[in-house]
Amino acid sequence: MMTHDFYCDEVLNGHTQVKKVMETENVLAYHHTRPSYEHHIVVIPKIHVQSLISDEKENDESLLLELMKVIKKIAAEMTATTGAAKIITNLGEYQDSKHFHWHVVSGKKIR
Repeated sequence: MMTHDFYCDEVLNGHTQVKKVMETENVLAYHHTRPSYEHHIVVIPKIHVQSLISDEKENDESLLLELMKVIKKIAAEMTATTGAAKIITNLGEYQDSKHFHWHVVSGKKIR
């Protein structure tokens, strides 16, 4: 059964416009389309990888390093601006979208 992948089907294909924060060859960071915090940025690989612990061959150390470099820069900027940041990823049943992604958030929870 094919499932809808918001990141591949909407964001990466350009069907849903996003406000980009940073982009590298393999990583995209953008402001969340439905934020849960005052400051909420999503960081995704530009290829489909299911999760941090999935075993696709593309889910390797080089991809993780590139993701972490982007997350580190965004978290540092957010901390400098707001005074704090959280970096979150979900696994298993906690992972609503089955496309590997991280949230960099700060401020009050709004939903």
